[in-house]
Amino acid sequence: MLLVGYCFDIRSERRLCEEVHLNLAYRRFCRLDLSDPVPNHSTFSKNRHGRFRECALLRHLFEKTVARCVADGLVRGQRLAADASLIEADANKQNSTPKEDWDRSAIDPNDAPRAFD
Repeated sequence: MLLVGYCFDIRSERRLCEEVHLNLAYRRFCRLDLSDPVPNHSTFSKNRHGRFRECALLRHLFEKTVARCVADGLVRGQRLAADASLIEADANKQNSTPKEDWDRSAIDPNDAPRAFD
């Protein structure tokens, strides 16, 4: 189902579940019969933040998929495109540290959260 969401730019997991529930082509792609229930939207976040959090399965799957696309000539794997969407931060200005007080040498990259957290 997430592949449908990525391909058709459906960013909300709630909206994705609604679309799969209503769209017969999406149901067929996801191998759901008309009588099969669509998974609850919370299933995705529970798996992402729980079951697969410490597992390298998703990273391994992604890397294998990209390698297969390169091997089959679908992509060259030479350039990277990133989304540059601006998202307003939800930060408390009273608890922030002024930029000039930052100590970059004290930041350990290994302590940073993973990209899909």
